[in-house]
Amino acid sequence: MEIRINGESRKLDSELKLDQLLSHFSMPLKRVAVELNGTVVRRADWETVQVTEGDKIEVVHFVGGG
Repeated sequence: MEIRINGESRKLDSELKLDQLLSHFSMPLKRVAVELNGTVVRRADWETVQVTEGDKIEVVHFVGGG
């Protein structure tokens, strides 16, 4: 299965939930927002939202500072 993460094409051997996908690619689970096909996905829903063929995912990291 092929998906796009932050504009890069990625291949997966099987379907994953959003939380599993972040872990699979060693992405942080804290201080990030996830957009799936143009819609922001609430953190509470990550473990139930299935990633499927052709999905476009954007992961945005929040950085503190002043």
